[in-house]
Amino acid sequence: MMPFSDIKKIREQIRTKKISVQEVQNVYVDRFKKFDDKIGSALEIFSNPEAPQNPDAPLYGIPGLIKDNICQKGRIASCSSKILENFVAPYDATAVERFKIAGAYSLGRANCDEFAMGSSTETSAFQLTRNPWDITCVPGGSSGGSAASVAAGLIPWSFGSETGGSVRQPAAFCGVVGLKVTYGLISRYGLIAYASSLDSIGICTRTVYDSALVLSQITGPDSKDSTALQDVKKIDYTAQLTGKIRPGMKIGIIDNALNAEGIDAGVRTLLDDAITALEKLGAKIERISLPSMDHGAAVYFMISRAEAASNLSRFDGVRYGYRSKNSEDLLELYENSRAEGFGREVKRRIMIGNYVLSAGHADAYYKSAKIVQEIMRQEFLDAFKSVDLLFMPTTPCPAFKFGAFKENPLQMDLQDYFTAPINLAGLPAISVPCGFVDGMPIGMQLIGPHQSEELLLQTAHAYEQAHDWHTKYPEWLK
Repeated sequence: MMPFSDIKKIREQIRTKKISVQEVQNVYVDRFKKFDDKIGSALEIFSNPEAPQNPDAPLYGIPGLIKDNICQKGRIASCSSKILENFVAPYDATAVERFKIAGAYSLGRANCDEFAMGSSTETSAFQLTRNPWDITCVPGGSSGGSAASVAAGLIPWSFGSETGGSVRQPAAFCGVVGLKVTYGLISRYGLIAYASSLDSIGICTRTVYDSALVLSQITGPDSKDSTALQDVKKIDYTAQLTGKIRPGMKIGIIDNALNAEGIDAGVRTLLDDAITALEKLGAKIERISLPSMDHGAAVYFMISRAEAASNLSRFDGVRYGYRSKNSEDLLELYENSRAEGFGREVKRRIMIGNYVLSAGHADAYYKSAKIVQEIMRQEFLDAFKSVDLLFMPTTPCPAFKFGAFKENPLQMDLQDYFTAPINLAGLPAISVPCGFVDGMPIGMQLIGPHQSEELLLQTAHAYEQAHDWHTKYPEWLK
């Protein structure tokens, strides 16, 4: 078995008994031991991973890596934060439970930005994750460990989480496929909350087919999550992956995104090439503008920080997680536990969130942001009345060097410009590799209306099959 094999190939080799489940596991465990000290994608590789039970299950014997803010029963779920360093999850997230039923299993925990707050995986309390294509560069974030592990051939698939682009952006930086689904399509039960109205579990894989395969196993109603879509029927998302796009397909090019200030010239060239490729596949291209997108980063900034301040108030040193030993009374216990347990970026977002929600500011900031969010959502819905899918960049540039935005956190926040509007509108989107700039991967982004994952995956797969970007990998990781 080749280390950069996709799920489809591994599954076939297991079914035809060319390789055993244990041999597959050994390959990936050995690769983590050999390479991950340089990449840092995993916080932990389990010494006793849970063995799959049903040989007839669709993902039987396929290992994955789970972002450290998604609960795995009996395993640490630290959110890459000191405050939850020793917290052991008492239950499986619904998505984890469902992939186990499908025959897959978790090999470990992926590193991430602390509480999924960041765009570079530099805010983890425990380690840096490096981009497999250039270890002096970030892998993106917050699901940097999830994307880097797949890009390095250390694992065939991984779960990440999306709040403002945290699967698609690192997927683009690392040259893999990153899928964000319609809000509520995958249950959030067991996903430790950052911003509840925006959060979603996402998928990183080497190919679009693999993303469709994993997605097919984990969607559906969930009584444990009131925000989960309750009318979802089980769909085989691989069924429409023919290598062709739907006849009469219309794709809207978001011109104000494509021409946004700061887009790297090499990235723009690759995006233009991708548009041409989609036309050759039979898509009709229309140029549109979504003016409210320009406010997306600011709206995301306000709403996500406000919800984060509320969600993270539960970490107080009393019920679970880190407890300060230097406190003389209850108030000091609260203050010291949070001061010692949270990292700088998390504290910054909590403080901003509390300010946004405070008396005298809530109307000016939070409520105004919610109004603009609704305008943005409606603008997207109106666009889908004339086109089937939308197209824009995933990121404005290739992966940047470590520390590039250390003194300018606002510029780091603007990394979400092309991705956050999708979370604000609750739409599905996918980032697919579309080439390289100076040896570093670049991704393009397709966006669809609510519950259009079938069409989105079909189109992305057709584009992918017309190119060989998904077959590329860093030579030093052979």
